[in-house]
Amino acid sequence: MSRALRLVFAGTLATGMHGAMAQTGTDDAAIQRVEVTGSSIKRLASETALPITSIKASDFVKQGLTTAAEVLNTISMNQSSTTSSQSVGSGTGGIATADLRGLGSNKTLVLLNGRRIANHPFNGSSVDLNIIPLSALERVEVLRDGASAIYGTDAIGGVINFITKREVQGATVSVERYQPQASGSGGESRLNLSGGFGDLDKDGYNFFGVVDLHKQTALSAVERDFSSTSVRPDRGINNSSGTSQPGNFFSDNGVTGNPYYASGCVGKGLIAAANGTCRTDTTAYIQSIPKTKQESFLGKATFKLGGENLGTVEYLHSRSTNSSSIAPSPLTGITMTSSSPYYPGGSAGVPAVAGLTGEDLTVNWRTVAAGNRVGYDTSISDRLVLGSEGLVAGWDYNVGLTYATSKATSAFVEGYTNDTLMKAGVLNGILNPFGEQSTDGAAYLDSAQLRGEYLSARMTSIGVDAKVSREIFTLPAGSVGFAVGTEFRHDKATYDVNTELASQASSSGYADAQDQSGQRNIAALYSELSAPLAKNVELSLAARYDHYNDVGGSFNPKIGLRWQPSKQIMLRTSYNTGFRAPTLYDLHGPATSTFTGNSYDDPVLCPGGTVVAGANPNVACNQQQYIRSGGNLNLKPEKSKTFALGAVFEPTNALSMSLDYFNIKIRNKIGTVSETTIFNDYDKYASYFVYSADGKTLQYVNAVLDNLGEVHTSGIDATLRWKLPRSAAGDFAFVFDGTWVNSYKYQNEAGGAFVENVGVYGDDNPVFRWKHNATINWKQGVWSASLSNKFLSGYVDQNDVDDEYKHKVRAYSTFSLSGSYAGFKNTDLTVGVKNLFDTNPPYTNQGTTFQSGYDPRYTDPLGRTFYVKATYKF
Repeated sequence: MSRALRLVFAGTLATGMHGAMAQTGTDDAAIQRVEVTGSSIKRLASETALPITSIKASDFVKQGLTTAAEVLNTISMNQSSTTSSQSVGSGTGGIATADLRGLGSNKTLVLLNGRRIANHPFNGSSVDLNIIPLSALERVEVLRDGASAIYGTDAIGGVINFITKREVQGATVSVERYQPQASGSGGESRLNLSGGFGDLDKDGYNFFGVVDLHKQTALSAVERDFSSTSVRPDRGINNSSGTSQPGNFFSDNGVTGNPYYASGCVGKGLIAAANGTCRTDTTAYIQSIPKTKQESFLGKATFKLGGENLGTVEYLHSRSTNSSSIAPSPLTGITMTSSSPYYPGGSAGVPAVAGLTGEDLTVNWRTVAAGNRVGYDTSISDRLVLGSEGLVAGWDYNVGLTYATSKATSAFVEGYTNDTLMKAGVLNGILNPFGEQSTDGAAYLDSAQLRGEYLSARMTSIGVDAKVSREIFTLPAGSVGFAVGTEFRHDKATYDVNTELASQASSSGYADAQDQSGQRNIAALYSELSAPLAKNVELSLAARYDHYNDVGGSFNPKIGLRWQPSKQIMLRTSYNTGFRAPTLYDLHGPATSTFTGNSYDDPVLCPGGTVVAGANPNVACNQQQYIRSGGNLNLKPEKSKTFALGAVFEPTNALSMSLDYFNIKIRNKIGTVSETTIFNDYDKYASYFVYSADGKTLQYVNAVLDNLGEVHTSGIDATLRWKLPRSAAGDFAFVFDGTWVNSYKYQNEAGGAFVENVGVYGDDNPVFRWKHNATINWKQGVWSASLSNKFLSGYVDQNDVDDEYKHKVRAYSTFSLSGSYAGFKNTDLTVGVKNLFDTNPPYTNQGTTFQSGYDPRYTDPLGRTFYVKATYKF
């Protein structure tokens, strides 16, 4: 078997894209691979029957990409991403994820050098991209047709493979700084140290290590005009909270009001409401971007074991922290009697309110004096891989042992208070819910503060994998390649809740949560066959069987066909099925309760905005409500079918183009019905609403994970690579990647109506009709430059407003410009501008995230940002 063909099977069949290209790290190897598989279309090493997108690490700095999540946002098939912004008010732990095809981050498989990484324990189904050290990477490759028979059939949306450098010699120091023009807030800094020694070919070994430190300061929502308020009468939007400081009350004789309403509700974020109460625009307190820090180390040792055999030891350690701040704690259902000196009209000077004659009050109070609620999340990942690859008895082999852990904790820093003590303090007349605190009240308030770790979670994955490949016989058109592999994995997840601490703060989301744990064994066997049916036709067959000891097994085949009718054209198609078992978190995740993103009228106690007799309008009407989510032991696995059809054209060696159609269907999608859908259709979701025994209070809306129905999506990926002829002006190259989504339909229940999501916000997010990333690169001698454009098409907004305010979110297009100089000895210098034209995110009335006025999942609130990077090589 030739060395080139071994590269094909070591890569395509065994370790995927990493194995095929990182074996040598040269373009020549890539071209050699294509020639062996029967293609003469140069530079198309990844253009097999499977469509692949590749991004070189050298392109990261050109576009000012600072994190792995930002890198993946340049891939057109990545519909959205979870970043640190979503940790504000939502308890994500600061995780960053990708979402290929818009199918959810839980259906995007993330690998490092062709092997799995332990998922983040707070959601249990996605890898935290913060653990990936960008400076250690050689490139990122994305398998776009998903449901990989090699890596795992849970890759329904696709596979992302982060590929590190094969070897490093010498030492390098890099520093980066990113500074927004509008303010210093949100600025980023990075320090990177890397070094290695030993030449594999000469010395038979190489050791290298990379240390990467990255941090970003916080950006408050009020620091940008477009995100400074959630109250937009001109848009028909009022997402203010009915819990305020001074507090609002509801008396036993039916009087609703606020003692300071008559003076105009003066205070941070306060606005006067028509019913005589003060409401709080919580945007005045929240962050658009929290304070974050990532620290990572990657070390790798590679040894020659004799012949073509290599041994590797790879260790990754990463620690990321996230400090987020949201509005002071809201307390509802507080009882105040006329014996309190702070009773309206009482001895402490709180203004009297007409209609009150000493009746008991039920108060809603936001504890501004205790400060913003500040939480601190820590995520730590460790991953050790022992591997060997090479040639034994004519078989290419690759074996590995992986041990990976992912730990996360959340802690109260300040602003969270003991609910029971706070309510008792008001009842006993110590605390003033309407104004300034006395000396005793301030001391009491400080004693009620909760501090410390309230949640700890851990995921552990131990696995072994092995695969072999070789030619097994020869057909008239060429040799038939065969590969077979197996994988065994033990996963364990634990969720430990400090119930003594968490139960004291209802606003933590974990007041009712209990410890949970789960574990499973997973075994897989897969095989692949590549057969040349004719000189220009290649057939690929693959199959994988996965067995989970807790949910059963599934057999999933895959077939691919590649036809090259001429030197300039290649046609390809593939079909596969997929299987994604519910994760340990899906099954065992603790029940958590948080406030809804939007404010809603209680459909029973305040239907249509009119409070029913005896109900408290300060709680039931236009208020954020509690919504609960958590694991579900009755979940069924998701199953999918994916069809792809594409063509690659290369009329000249300098120009290549491709078009790939995709069609994906999923059954039993695991998820939760969005809060907007639930509150807008009470008749359908009445069973989700849980009320107190007396029926006077909505305790929470129960929206646990469930199998929601089907998802159908289809569209086309388009790519263009064009290298212009050399000229006196320098070398120019143009790169373009775009995705057009024809349809994205989903059900909220099995057998229910399909909802079209393309170009429409849908339940809790839009699916973009068109997304692209285009780059022009220029180089002449020691000078180089790059101009990039990222574009997202517009969509019909969430529009949970009156008809007169419905509108369409405009398209979002930003440019990045950078220039580099390599004329200094051992030094490279790059300067650039992100968001060159200082384009603000388009307005949206979405209420899914805690940020208002824009959507942080798709847009950048920083505005025009200047950056510089300097690299010195020893």
